Formats: sequence, structure tokens, C-alpha cells
Amino acid sequence: MKFLLNVYVTAAAPPGEGLGHERILATAARSGELISAHALADPSISAFVRVRDGAVEVSEGPYRQALHHVAGQYLLDCESRERAVELAGLMAGGHAWGVEVRPLMGTSGLEM
Repeated sequence: MKFLLNVYVTAAAPPGEGLGHERILATAARSGELISAHALADPSISAFVRVRDGAVEVSEGPYRQALHHVAGQYLLDCESRERAVELAGLMAGGHAWGVEVRPLMGTSGLEM
């Protein structure tokens, strides 16, 4: 089953620091469960796009209403949800506010 791990940090956290990237990368790569991983740039250089009344609106910088933002993403192929949660636990502590473990859906729905 494939899972996307979204690592959330607070706005005050330094970009890319103290998240435990090395631990999860080494563990998931060694076990063959890592498909891909990405550390995201600071949200201050992002754009937020939405459509209101048919018009496209673009705001520079992070989504202002968010207290936390995604700092990294890991795509894993694990035997179970429990294993994905175990790997997410490698990100605990440091600057990570939390890690969302989210199963991916195929064209026919959840792979579970």
C-alpha cells in the first residue's frame, strides 16, 4: 500500500532543519519502502492560487490562515498502515509539529 507522509512544522521553525530527514530516508531506503522524498522550500516564496466567482486569485507567500505548513513529503510503499505510522514516528521530535500518514487512492479507490 502506498502512503504519503506530510511533515508539518510551525511557521517559526527554520526551513529544513531538525526534522529527522536522515533517519527516515536511511530506514525506508534500506527496507525498499521509499519511493520518493522531498523537502519543501520556505513557504514565504510560494504562491497560493484559488478561484473566486470564476476569477483566479494569486496570493504571494504562504496561505495566511494556516498555523502550520508542510515542510516535507515522503512517498512510501509499506505492507501496512502500522508500518507507515512506525516510519512517521522517526520524524517525531525536533521541529516537526506532526506527520500526517495518508493512504493514496488508485483509480478504483483506496488500495487498502
